[in-house]
Amino acid sequence: MLEDDLDRISRFRAVLALYHPEATLGVYRSAPDFIAGYSSLDRIPDLVCLDHDLFADSPDDPDPGDGRDVAAFLVTRQPIAPALIHSTNAVAADSMLYSMRDASWNVERIAPLGEDWIESYWFPTAREMVAAHEGQR
Repeated sequence: MLEDDLDRISRFRAVLALYHPEATLGVYRSAPDFIAGYSSLDRIPDLVCLDHDLFADSPDDPDPGDGRDVAAFLVTRQPIAPALIHSTNAVAADSMLYSMRDASWNVERIAPLGEDWIESYWFPTAREMVAAHEGQR
């Protein structure tokens, strides 16, 4: 998962722990960290989740890049799992979506709207995408 917001990360982890306690969630808070982690995967992920807008914790931190950096990397790789984009930046998220679809990735996009979007929208969408992908294996 590419996500920089600590509150969101906590909520993603909580909903997974509640419904799938055996699941592991690898979270990267910058595009370079995600790319490095993805490049060294030791197993195929069930789902790739991407945010777009990333922010450094302090002005002295290196540029975290953004979701388009990750999408540009992923389109050069074989699609191995479905991908779910969650970003309020509609233009950037659509750019990520279409470039990944053009590269044959199974990718969907949701808007993180409302106080409980992770629990009520992201999780059901993620679960459905994972189940559909498992049915195709």
